[in-house]
Amino acid sequence: MGTWRPRLVKAEELQPRYAYGRDGKALRIATLYTSPDVVPRGVCVLLHGQTEFIEKYLEVIGELSARGFTVATMDWRGQGGSARMLEEPLKAHIRDFSQYVGDLQVFMDKVVRNLTDRPPIVLAHSMGAHILLRAIHDHPGQFAAAVLSTPMLRALTRGYNPRIARMLCAVHNRLGRGGHWLPGMKQRDPLRLTFADQLVTSDPQRFARTQAVLQEHSNLRLAGPTWGWLEAAYRSMDILMSAGYPEAIATPTLVFGAGQDRIVDTAAVREFAARMPNARYEEIPEAEHEILMENDVVRARFWDAFDEFTLKRA
Repeated sequence: MGTWRPRLVKAEELQPRYAYGRDGKALRIATLYTSPDVVPRGVCVLLHGQTEFIEKYLEVIGELSARGFTVATMDWRGQGGSARMLEEPLKAHIRDFSQYVGDLQVFMDKVVRNLTDRPPIVLAHSMGAHILLRAIHDHPGQFAAAVLSTPMLRALTRGYNPRIARMLCAVHNRLGRGGHWLPGMKQRDPLRLTFADQLVTSDPQRFARTQAVLQEHSNLRLAGPTWGWLEAAYRSMDILMSAGYPEAIATPTLVFGAGQDRIVDTAAVREFAARMPNARYEEIPEAEHEILMENDVVRARFWDAFDEFTLKRA
């Protein structure tokens, strides 16, 4: 493993621009090229999770750049600076997760392929990791290697019986309420969310940093999903967990689980990785869901494993 000098990346360096999905929806994208004082190692595609946005990952982008990677990233449709799906911009909504998968392919075709003539590596978190798994299943060889942080494979229902939660979701969608908020989501405007109320990190400083970005750029925020988004997520999770699906993914993959995750089911992540033929699983017992936004001790464990894995492949 190498010794990496941290690089401080400022938002203005990214110069976000737009690509357009197959249906014309605007997708906000950004690229940060490798520093001239480091040995270039290729391209790393960075895919964030649900409700997130490019600027939240400035620290991570700098850490990847310091390791010699040109970083290409995007905001998923419906969040960040990309086109929103409903008139109420704080609602996370999607008709089907195949739309996300299609947007990723547009991003690969229009952006990433102009940066490199060899398969890049990819770092993806939560919903982004979920979408990536569908992509590497359907497009073998598109990436040289993948690193997944707490992929969304089975959502935790936090006190609700999972079968009842699934049934309620189906009923609401059949009644035409797909565009309505899930219970409690309307009240989770990030501008009103406190550290005590959040469920994703044990690090108050990194949480505060994200909040400061949202205070300055409130248009980037997203509160939570609709019944329609949840129904689409259930269908897509069923696809991923189906017989033979993980077994068909050959891309070398490093999968991280978080021992204190309150968003996704870590047992499902562990199970999925065990079913993949070319995957290694690492669990960080003290980590909350957003490992990359965690405290320095947790993040050091992540980057040590990341470096060991990627130095063999990039």
